[in-house]
Amino acid sequence: MWKIAVELARPKNVLLASATVPLGAHLALTGRWSIDHTAIVAMQTASVIFFIAAGNTFNDISDKSIDKLAKPHKPIPSGRISVDTATKLAYCFTLFSFIFMALVAYQISDPIPSIAIWAIASLLMYTYDMGPQTKNAGILGNTAISLMVGAVIIYGAASVSLSTDSLVLYVACVAFFANLAREIIKDCEDMETDEGRNTLPMRIGLEWARAVAYIFILLALIFLYIPHWKGPLEFNDLLYQSPAIVALASLNGPLYRGEDHKAQSQIRIGMLLGLLSFAFLVMKDKLL
Repeated sequence: MWKIAVELARPKNVLLASATVPLGAHLALTGRWSIDHTAIVAMQTASVIFFIAAGNTFNDISDKSIDKLAKPHKPIPSGRISVDTATKLAYCFTLFSFIFMALVAYQISDPIPSIAIWAIASLLMYTYDMGPQTKNAGILGNTAISLMVGAVIIYGAASVSLSTDSLVLYVACVAFFANLAREIIKDCEDMETDEGRNTLPMRIGLEWARAVAYIFILLALIFLYIPHWKGPLEFNDLLYQSPAIVALASLNGPLYRGEDHKAQSQIRIGMLLGLLSFAFLVMKDKLL
């Protein structure tokens, strides 16, 4: 049973997403960690791990009919776990996420941001796959997913009671806009198979949807630049962001040629490079 639970959780997806929790704390602390910080952030990371596992399980429940044809090997369509059992498992994941969040909130000086972020993200997660199923509403679902991606970074900073740190907010905006562009491009890539959805490419066409995605990429680049212009980072340090800038700014070519898979993969790489650069820059003086 535990193997099926891990498979539903999608461990690779969980680990990559939850890594932004310590990133948010690292940025807020400017690399000045203590043992207490490490323990608190570990619990906040556990909260996100279970939260994402719950979201992925709800997603598989919602997509059971589609997966029966497209991905019959997955746990639910293959019959290895029933919808009822998977639903109970999803709620168990949610409960564990809440418990870890509550443990953190009990121990930190400013618990309100952590509680608020968890509550809002839970609403976004549940309504994405269940209830109104915002994932079928195109740009609304894209925005919900991207808000959660950006919020995880702030959630990490909230674990050390520094959720309003300017650098953390800028980096969260970079992640939000880059992921929003990626979600739109993924909808371009999947337009022929997205039956029952009302995605942006379906509404305005592939070319216009790609153009909108590139606008969001440019907004991500603006927020990547702002902390070097307004602080707290030095303007000269923008050089360290060059790999991320090149990866994101050069997307106009693949998008113009309709290379959607290449474009969305390049966004993920660019976003990862940007986040790693921010993590390095707050500790640069200590490392160099």
